[in-house]
Amino acid sequence: MQAKSEILALVLGALGLCGTIVTTCLPHWRVSAFIGANIIVMEELLEGLWMDCYRQANINIQCKVYDSMLILPPELQAARGLMCVSIVLTFISLLLTGFGIQKSNCCGDNLKSKNITYALGGSLFLLSFLTTLIPVSWVAHTVISNFYNPATLDPQKRELGASLFIGWATSGVLLITGIIVLFRYSKRSAKEDQRYTEAYHMVKRNEQKADSVDFSRAKSSFHTNQEYV
Repeated sequence: MQAKSEILALVLGALGLCGTIVTTCLPHWRVSAFIGANIIVMEELLEGLWMDCYRQANINIQCKVYDSMLILPPELQAARGLMCVSIVLTFISLLLTGFGIQKSNCCGDNLKSKNITYALGGSLFLLSFLTTLIPVSWVAHTVISNFYNPATLDPQKRELGASLFIGWATSGVLLITGIIVLFRYSKRSAKEDQRYTEAYHMVKRNEQKADSVDFSRAKSSFHTNQEYV
């Protein structure tokens, strides 16, 4: 059961890494809203972190990379940076978690170092959860606010794209992964502390036995000297 939970965390971590990459790369953060005069338009606009695309009648799609990051709104600029950080954090978390599992050869027999590595991986998973959730939610909030803003023209209104939903699902996976890893770490740490406590008490008992044996030997030698005298 313990090994299965560690393998499950690795699988979920790999899914989280794939999810962050897909969320970052897909140009589906904001899509055209077919309302008002746009309802008869056959062309759909897809906006992502790196490019925007035009799709005609669900057949042809043409994409163009942004000429400059400065033309992006603030939420997309921040999302680009945070999602890149999330990919790096998730990758590092996956490596540390893999090195920290009990079946790993990392750190040899040093269980304390292995547990610290495992806990660090779980903590970074939780941090990557935040760096994924924040940009996705920020962009979604901006899209919804502009959609219901009466001052925004219908052609400028956007709807939530598929990348946002993938990002929310990915952040949930990263959160679950971090919780599993840290919960498993707490179990391993408690078992390690119990092992050290048992070893400490065993050493104490051995010392007490040795002292009692030495005392009995000294007492017997004293009686022998008394009889000799």
